[in-house]
Amino acid sequence: MSLRTIRAELAADPQLGTGNVLTTLVARGEGLDEPSLTFDTDVDGHPALHALTLRELDQRVAARAAALHALGIQPRDPVAVQVTAGADQVLNFLALARLGAIPALVNGRLPAEPAAEFIRRLRAAALLTDAAHRTAFGDRDLGVPQVIDVAGLGAGDPAAAPAPFRHRPGDPAVITHSSGTTGLPKAVAHSHASLFASVRHRLTLPRAQGVERLLGALPPAHAATVIAVNLALANRSELLVLSEPSGTTVLAAIEGWRPTGVLGFAAIWSELAAVDLTTRETDSVQLWWNTGDCAHEAHIRRLVAVGSRRVAARGGGRVQPGSVFIDGLGSTEMGHSQFFITHTPETERYGRCIGKPHTFSDVAVLDEAGEPLGVGEVGQLGVNAPTLALGYWNDSVTTWRTRLNDYFLTGDLVYRDEAGYYYHVDRMVDSVDLGGGRRLFTAACEERVLAALPDVLECTVVAVAGPAGADSHVLLVLTADADPAVDRTAAVLAALEEHVAATVRGVVVVDPDRLPLGPTGKVRKLLLRERYLAGQLLAPTGGAA
Repeated sequence: MSLRTIRAELAADPQLGTGNVLTTLVARGEGLDEPSLTFDTDVDGHPALHALTLRELDQRVAARAAALHALGIQPRDPVAVQVTAGADQVLNFLALARLGAIPALVNGRLPAEPAAEFIRRLRAAALLTDAAHRTAFGDRDLGVPQVIDVAGLGAGDPAAAPAPFRHRPGDPAVITHSSGTTGLPKAVAHSHASLFASVRHRLTLPRAQGVERLLGALPPAHAATVIAVNLALANRSELLVLSEPSGTTVLAAIEGWRPTGVLGFAAIWSELAAVDLTTRETDSVQLWWNTGDCAHEAHIRRLVAVGSRRVAARGGGRVQPGSVFIDGLGSTEMGHSQFFITHTPETERYGRCIGKPHTFSDVAVLDEAGEPLGVGEVGQLGVNAPTLALGYWNDSVTTWRTRLNDYFLTGDLVYRDEAGYYYHVDRMVDSVDLGGGRRLFTAACEERVLAALPDVLECTVVAVAGPAGADSHVLLVLTADADPAVDRTAAVLAALEEHVAATVRGVVVVDPDRLPLGPTGKVRKLLLRERYLAGQLLAPTGGAA
């Protein structure tokens, strides 16, 4: 059977969803000895970077399902998972899904105190973790009946695994969490149908170039990794899951594993852009695929300048220098990027353009009353799509506060142009009202500075409102060859709109280690604002929060 036919049949299967992709594929019996997932650590005797066939993957998952079943894990049990290795995260997610339990994936970089509070609020039946995290938790109350060490789960007997659970479309299938940049991460519940909706959509389209061999440079506990795993399995793509993606580990994997496509967040593109990629072995990459926050033009241009892509030509396709970058805007709650735009070296539509909505997404720009705004008017982004999460686990108050007129309010400020393209200007919590119908949009300011100053690698604008008006600071991370002694204030102010430039109280070159980051690599602007109001904008070190 052709891959095209298989993809079409999977797309048309109403029972297929987040919780049963692997078991469905195995039951079909096709391609069982083809490579599927690869991990950067050993897996039950298989060495790191050994591509597990679909059959081997199923056996490793069934072994864990059998072990967890023997420990009393039942269908509908929420089970927290916080580990370091990507293999432990993905294999235990698949095993819990096979049992019909509800895996609650916790970012391995989330520190012990907020992680413990997050797990307590889940009211989970168990915690699956590794020795390092167990030690970090110490004697903290986790509120779970049992803590299970993932190290021994692979020794289970695959033959003893119960029959796969039969999921219904509306069943909660997995819990992931928000980035935590504004406080404790929020637990987001996804249904069997919702987190698979984007995969189903892609299976109805022609198989995109660059997806044959994918490098997953995403946090393993993120909803994006769950989507990537199921997309790779259903799409017959190979996928390498990195345990702790960073610019260094991603670049090493590109040169050593030779992917055709790389999946990542904006923070990864910034780190890769810090390197002269023209001197590295990046020629295998055809596709860079961004999700979460939209990416900056300055970073995109450095990425698409390397690699290659196939283009249509008379008499057939041909390979052309320069790769493709797919950008958009998404979040954990949205369940997938709701927009898309494709960049190549010839692209000129930037300025935080996030493209046009996917066909499955109903989006609107809304005012505070939930009424739609017109072309060019900045408002709240509202989304109504089959990918949307069910809501916040054990938090109906927050769930319903984010709903308005049948739309989920994402917390983003956007506008659309006459051609139907949408542009992201800021997060609502980060923007400041300047009065007179004007606002300071920090993300839009950062885009302007990066586009105007080529020796600036990363820019963070911190803005606060006070009785005397707004104050803002511009924090610059420079490229390796830039002179930190140069005063860039005039150039920064010239890049900003006049009413925004008037609020700037300082332009500061900073070491990136002094910026506080969340577990997914986002700068915690809320913490920077709190520090500024307390009289110290930058602490001695930042690090992951």
